[in-house]
Amino acid sequence: MTYQHRDLAGGPLNLPVGKVVCVGRNYLEHIRELNNAVPEAPILFMKPATALVGLDQPIQLPQGRGECQHEIELAVLIGRELRQADAATARQVVAGYGVALDLTLRDLQNELKKKGHPWEIAKAFDGSCPLSPVLPPEALPDPQNSELALRVNGALRQQGNTRMMRVGIFELMAYISTHFTLRPGDVVLTGTPAGVGPLRSGDVLVLSLAGHDFTARVV
Repeated sequence: MTYQHRDLAGGPLNLPVGKVVCVGRNYLEHIRELNNAVPEAPILFMKPATALVGLDQPIQLPQGRGECQHEIELAVLIGRELRQADAATARQVVAGYGVALDLTLRDLQNELKKKGHPWEIAKAFDGSCPLSPVLPPEALPDPQNSELALRVNGALRQQGNTRMMRVGIFELMAYISTHFTLRPGDVVLTGTPAGVGPLRSGDVLVLSLAGHDFTARVV
């Protein structure tokens, strides 16, 4: 099924499907749980449009490539072009917010990191960014103080608040825009709190953002 950005009622949004720009190590506890160094500046990487899939579609884990882990993240949908911007301007181009999974082939990523190689084949595979329907900006009046949670088979795995980010949402968008242009339909992922872990076939996931729950299933 071809992905399309949708609102909470399931209606299509009049935006193209673009790239996904992600940030690594934006929550301190997540940095610590993976024994990573604290970066001086945001660590950016990308997923192509083919990584996007609706959370209502079955999550398909890549076979034969090691453990695939969940990383819940606040997602920002871009509504207007953003280039060389400041944080105040960045906030004005937000078309909405969602909750996403940055699926990560952790064994493969660790191998790549040891070799000093890019992460994309561990992070950017087809279907590696399941994304919820999009909440309008007014549904998240304080996006920098919003609760995120992930339950797997009823057990709480990840929980955090966006105020725990090292680099705030709009500062991050502005930083991205100084390196490459964000266009309508692009998505920005803002980092994951601690608690990442493996997914298994048959798992049922509930992703929560500011009181909104979204269910996903792993096949």
